[in-house]
Amino acid sequence: MSRFLDFFKTSAPSAEKTAPEKIEKQYKRQRFQAFFAGTIGYSLYYVCRTSLNVVKGGILEDGILTASQLGTIGSCLFFAYAVGKFVNGFLCDYSNIKKFMATGLIISALANFMMGALGLFAGGAGTAAAAGSAALFISFAIIWGLNGWSQSMGAPSAIVGLSRWYPLKVRGTYYGFFSASHNFGEWLSYLFVGLLVSMAGWKWGFFGASLAGVLGIILILFWLHDNPESKGLPPVEVLSGEKTQEQYEADKLAAVPSDQEKAAAKNETSRIQRAVLRNPGVWILALASAFMYMSRYAINSWGILFLEKIKGFSTVEASTIISVNAICGVVGTVFSGWFSDVVFHGDRKYPAFVAGVLEAISLALFLFGGNSWFINITAMILFGIAIGVLISFIGGLMAIDIVPRKATGAALGIVGMASYAAAGIQDIISGLLIDNMAAKDAAGNIVSYDFTYASWFWLLAAVISFMLPVLNWRRKQADI
Repeated sequence: MSRFLDFFKTSAPSAEKTAPEKIEKQYKRQRFQAFFAGTIGYSLYYVCRTSLNVVKGGILEDGILTASQLGTIGSCLFFAYAVGKFVNGFLCDYSNIKKFMATGLIISALANFMMGALGLFAGGAGTAAAAGSAALFISFAIIWGLNGWSQSMGAPSAIVGLSRWYPLKVRGTYYGFFSASHNFGEWLSYLFVGLLVSMAGWKWGFFGASLAGVLGIILILFWLHDNPESKGLPPVEVLSGEKTQEQYEADKLAAVPSDQEKAAAKNETSRIQRAVLRNPGVWILALASAFMYMSRYAINSWGILFLEKIKGFSTVEASTIISVNAICGVVGTVFSGWFSDVVFHGDRKYPAFVAGVLEAISLALFLFGGNSWFINITAMILFGIAIGVLISFIGGLMAIDIVPRKATGAALGIVGMASYAAAGIQDIISGLLIDNMAAKDAAGNIVSYDFTYASWFWLLAAVISFMLPVLNWRRKQADI
């Protein structure tokens, strides 16, 4: 066990030091490599995460699983991810980020490959034998749950990489660029996986996602460097001029706490966590984010199937329309913080409310606005921008605003756990609503789908998500 843990330990400083005249050039090159590998690597993580969303139509057409079963399988990823994101975030601080991030993507790529292989086996056995197969359903659920846990190893590794390689003065800028990685990954998944599904069938959607994962693994192993010291460079504090080497070494010695200081720090951390748990404002925002994630992942998880079954689009057409939402989310995410700081002087309640109203309107337009390309593309443009803003505000910044800086992690942990747990609940409820409203023939086979109840469920979640934060409008930052 200890050898296993040692494998993931943070890299020790290299015995071979970089020559002084080469330090600046090597540092800039390797920090860009680390940023690029972390950002693109996490985008390819997302291809392995969202592949199921693209192949649902094919699975239903083959009669292998029902919508309810697909909803349960999808929820397994969200529930495992919600817990894993909390646990792996702590573990990553002490880990070799190259090994940690690569391991997560290896598992995720294998999970996609196994889903495709099981699909081929089920298809070979005949759809009649495969329909309603409890063994296949359970296998898919376990594999996709494992994928959810491994997915939670991606973002912490990339973000820790930013912390280890970039100084404070530019870290926020690069974090903003990194935040667009999940949108790029969703867009790539909808187009690449969607094209494979239309050409070769749904099983090859999983195989394609697995291949994307392999490319990400190679990129991470070659370019995601653990820390500057492991490459023979000084620490980032020294490289950026924030501290001299002597100050850095002195601070390291001073940072080693006594047993009494360790006990005091532990008690202080416990007190902060209890105070955040008692803060009603944090829970209001956690619930708001939960409902927002329901509406967000309703489109990400079921949007393609909705366009295929209700509006008559092909898989490629439906994937293309939904991909617009992913790309436009970059605009909302990247510019939301700057806009609220400059225009509203850090007061985020008004832009968050406007974005919430825009999300509900765009969702209603998508669900009830007809079959034209123009209407559906417009709806996804507005939905993507609105969700990008809401992820930034309701999903994080507004919770940080009402707690002291030292309680930031606890507040984000609560909001994050609620968000992904809600996304999992949404998948289960949506699957049940879609199945129960479907029209069936005398033999019990589904002949057409009806998304009416599911659509109203998604729209109601969107409305609740922007109404809840109104309860916090007069709430000030709490002292903890």
